[in-house]
Amino acid sequence: MIKKWIDPKNVSRNLFIGTIFTVGLGVAGTAQAIDLRFGHGGTEDTAYQLGAEKFQELLTEKTDGELGVQIMGNSVLGHETEMFEQQMAGALDLSIINPGLITDFSPTANVFSIPFLYRDVEHWQAVLDGEVGREIADRITDETGVRVLAFFGGGKRQIVSSKPLESLDDLEGMKLRTNPTKPLITAWSALGAEPTVMAWKEIYTGLQLGAIDGLLNEAEWILRMRFHEVAPHIGLSQHDITVRLLTMSQPSWERLDGDQQQAVMAAAQEAAGYARQVQLEQDAAALDQLVEEGATLHELDRERMQAIVEAPLSEVIEEMGLTELHDKIINVGKS
Repeated sequence: MIKKWIDPKNVSRNLFIGTIFTVGLGVAGTAQAIDLRFGHGGTEDTAYQLGAEKFQELLTEKTDGELGVQIMGNSVLGHETEMFEQQMAGALDLSIINPGLITDFSPTANVFSIPFLYRDVEHWQAVLDGEVGREIADRITDETGVRVLAFFGGGKRQIVSSKPLESLDDLEGMKLRTNPTKPLITAWSALGAEPTVMAWKEIYTGLQLGAIDGLLNEAEWILRMRFHEVAPHIGLSQHDITVRLLTMSQPSWERLDGDQQQAVMAAAQEAAGYARQVQLEQDAAALDQLVEEGATLHELDRERMQAIVEAPLSEVIEEMGLTELHDKIINVGKS
């Protein structure tokens, strides 16, 4: 039942309309194979697609072809928020979601917008693969009705700037494009920057015209979007490591028997570990490529940054009801 990549040029979005639980979900429990549709927003060479293919391979193998996966990438089924709403309605089986896009549905998802949450990659991995990660997944599941199976991610977020970043003093007055979440706005304001909201597609031109001085992004996307052509300075803040949710519609989950559910979870967790490693490797390679193409890297005092934002962030975290969960994350791996 393994299906190849579906080219979005050959797929009409209208194909999706009215196609709910196609090819087999209505006949679970019979001998007929079940095809799960997996939508995501990545292109063919991203960790999204490679992780989806790994999940497809593993699930087919674990169920002897009883469960298949049809991958529909490159946003052919809509933006991530649209795909998530399709899952909430039971009209799409699987997708990969940025938790920052679903905070209207899940207050718990806000925890992933808190900067300086992880000490390093090992801490990040331990959080996502451990009891705290499972608690977060279960809470988001309870709040949204969409099951969180596992976590993708792995891009280290840095500061991209049109001006040199020799010290933290250079952040003073910087018009910095950020996502409009309270933790981010609070943290970067405390560091002296002026958080600015700007549509993703307008960033390059905004940097050219001086409407913004910089943004927060991972090396892979700095390279893909060519931001370094107009903002060649990269401050190595590593203030976040991205997390993406591998999700499944609850009605789709409930149509599977116990053995099938177990196979889905096992395949999801193994594929997520693979996808995270791919993302970390792509991130490191992209950073090297940026330097080759003329970008300048600036080491920043991360410990000082954390000290500056700690108090104002604590207030925001408490307001959001996330203090206990935040503390659990911070304490993972500490003796």
